[in-house]
Amino acid sequence: MEISKAEIASANVIASNKSIPSSPTLELRGAEVLVKALQAEGVKYVWGYPGGAVLHIYDAFYKQETIQHVLVRHEQAAVHAADGYARATGDVGVALVTSGPGVTNAVTGIATAYMDSIPMVIITGQVPTHAIGLDAFQECDTV
Repeated sequence: MEISKAEIASANVIASNKSIPSSPTLELRGAEVLVKALQAEGVKYVWGYPGGAVLHIYDAFYKQETIQHVLVRHEQAAVHAADGYARATGDVGVALVTSGPGVTNAVTGIATAYMDSIPMVIITGQVPTHAIGLDAFQECDTV
């Protein structure tokens, strides 16, 4: 799922507000855009634990071969592993957790990295937009 030259050209045309040449419309889901952005930044590993709110992201990871997903047993382990990777390599550590308890389980690792200025990206799930604020299953106010 590498970014092709045609996709980059289409994105550049859209960004410059010009009409797209006669070619099929490029439609990507949010999860695919996320994976392409991580690839563009040279991310090699993502640590994570699947959950309902992020399964579409796991589907996008499954369709590509450049980023290796490392399955952990707990969200806290994902964030601590991303932290350790960032400390050892100097690259940004990336973790993927689901909404609600997945996010709260990641907080200690996030705080540890934050206190030491370790570069990390934590990707979390969230309940559907229309359900925010309604105490939906696994809803958690996160930024």
